[in-house]
Amino acid sequence: MCGQVRGQRGCPVMSEPAATVSSEVDVTEFSMPIGEAIFTQRSIRRMRPDPIPVEHLRLVVAAAVKAPSGGNSQIGRILVVTDRDKIAAFGELYHRSWWAKRKADRGWNGPADVPPGDTSHAPAMRLADEMKDVPCVAFILSEPPHMPESVLLSAQNLMLAARALGIGSVPTRLHPDDYGEFRSLFGVPDRIGFHFAIPLGYPRGRFGPTSRKPTAETTHWNEWGGPVPWA
Repeated sequence: MCGQVRGQRGCPVMSEPAATVSSEVDVTEFSMPIGEAIFTQRSIRRMRPDPIPVEHLRLVVAAAVKAPSGGNSQIGRILVVTDRDKIAAFGELYHRSWWAKRKADRGWNGPADVPPGDTSHAPAMRLADEMKDVPCVAFILSEPPHMPESVLLSAQNLMLAARALGIGSVPTRLHPDDYGEFRSLFGVPDRIGFHFAIPLGYPRGRFGPTSRKPTAETTHWNEWGGPVPWA
């Protein structure tokens, strides 16, 4: 009976053959096990300028749009930018926006204001300097009503797919005061919401492993404060 009724309670749900999962892209390009992609993914802020093949960008975008959304509303939109001049212009905007946020939060106007020994901001500061040189930026946007829970899952799909192809990524944002200039730069209508700017590129360095808190510290079981059974 299990072989006759697909998804029947108590029966294993069989996956589709890889060739039939998507008619748009060749998913067999994703040979990396999902566990390896998840557990070795990390924020990559140092990227080589080498261009990413269009077919691989198409794959990561296809993975992004497969993410679930509330009521299957599919309000997420992705703007992929590979034009060198436009990336350079965005890099200049991003640099100004990054420091505007540091000024608002900490009163820093530039590197000279960063306290000696404070290295926590060094990777992000370097990205602010080098954003203009990355080979691609994917902007995660949305149509109204801009519900983040119906959009942001696509960003993780995109970044995991990129990891599986050896492409680094990191989610970042602009200072809200700079959204208008971003829209002008790329011709984005006012009705479109901005969620993330995700630079993509082959890493100068290595992926994972990463350091994270133990799950016993971040997970509750059956009630708030309930210990997990593996603690």
